[in-house]
Amino acid sequence: MCAWHFSGEQRCLNSELWHACAGPLVSLPAVGSRVIYFPQGHSEQVAASTNKEVDSQIPNYPNLPPQLICQLHNVTMHADAETDEVYAQMTLQPLSPEEQKEPFLPIELGAASKQPTNYFCKTLTASDTSTHGGFSVPRRSAEKVFPPLDFSLQPPCQELIAKDLHDNEWKFRHIFRGQPKRHLLTTGWSVFVSAKRLVAGDSVIFIWNDNNQLLLGIRHANRPQTIMPSSVLSSDSMHIGLLAAAAHAAATNSRFTIFYNPRASPSEFIIPLAKYVKSVYHTRVSVGMRFRMLFETEESSVRRYMGTITTISDLDSVRWPNSHWRSVKVGWDESTAGEKQPRVSLWEIEPLTTFPMYPTAFPLRLKRPWASGLPSMHDMFNGVKNDDFSRYSSLMWLGDGDRGAQSLNFQGVGASPWLQPKM
Repeated sequence: MCAWHFSGEQRCLNSELWHACAGPLVSLPAVGSRVIYFPQGHSEQVAASTNKEVDSQIPNYPNLPPQLICQLHNVTMHADAETDEVYAQMTLQPLSPEEQKEPFLPIELGAASKQPTNYFCKTLTASDTSTHGGFSVPRRSAEKVFPPLDFSLQPPCQELIAKDLHDNEWKFRHIFRGQPKRHLLTTGWSVFVSAKRLVAGDSVIFIWNDNNQLLLGIRHANRPQTIMPSSVLSSDSMHIGLLAAAAHAAATNSRFTIFYNPRASPSEFIIPLAKYVKSVYHTRVSVGMRFRMLFETEESSVRRYMGTITTISDLDSVRWPNSHWRSVKVGWDESTAGEKQPRVSLWEIEPLTTFPMYPTAFPLRLKRPWASGLPSMHDMFNGVKNDDFSRYSSLMWLGDGDRGAQSLNFQGVGASPWLQPKM
């Protein structure tokens, strides 16, 4: 997961720091693994970053399915040189119907995403970004992440050297002083604030890694977009471009490249296949069911919020029929509603009610006889219309114990065993 310099040199971004800047819920799929790509979700990223919804004038691509099964060939982590905004570049290749039927063991093949363990994140106050004073560090955070101070000195102080995403070094004086005493970064801090154009509301992240290095990242708060210059591609052109590229790749089984910006995207739109399989075909959900969902908090930790499923339907039945993207409409508990999305995807939520899995020896008891034209797994993923399938789209994949997607048995449902493990 390395990025190329404009000089042609390859440089690997620190995975811990990249993920700290991306957020605690962001996880990049492993290179070599199979993933599901949602053009619908990719369009959402464009809409969010340009403050413009998808225009109805954008042409439809009837041969582009709502979800593409792809092989992930390459992932590189990047950070914008001007803003430090992190993003990932991924090379995907849609699988042909024959390749989808091939046995495949859903294991992590490449290096796993590395989330930081010893870090703190602080949203900057007005005094943190003023030209006087310095950066006030919460006591617990300073003791947890910074090297210990020598308290025999009066006042206790030390020099800290921290590296950012671009391998630039920043030097700060860390001092413990004041009434009441507090941890401050003084000399060097205002230079950093000016260089990174930080204002109150932005966040900084300090990490102490396993190599005893101090790493430093920033996140700019979401600010209203300024008017884009005419030289920049219009929002409509960007939508058309991503849909055309995906449609061409799907038709020719050729590789295509996408960019994923975790801070701009409302949700991840490239999902590991095993995760998708488990949530869509291995979990039964219904209207009225209670669930919980993880959200990032202000200081880059994670919190669960509760809600109730109110509807299960297509988000856009005209453009994207039979899509699992945001197919669940939810009502959030009143006290925690805030500005949360009214629709979510099945793999984002954790239902509080679980149903026992039926053993494969017993038939499923349905109110109507099962349709003889049950679509194959290829049809399921590629949005082939089938009323009976749509009606029973919550059919669970029949698993063996708790081993989940790695030991699925398809004999009972007549689907293609393209995920059965190779022994």
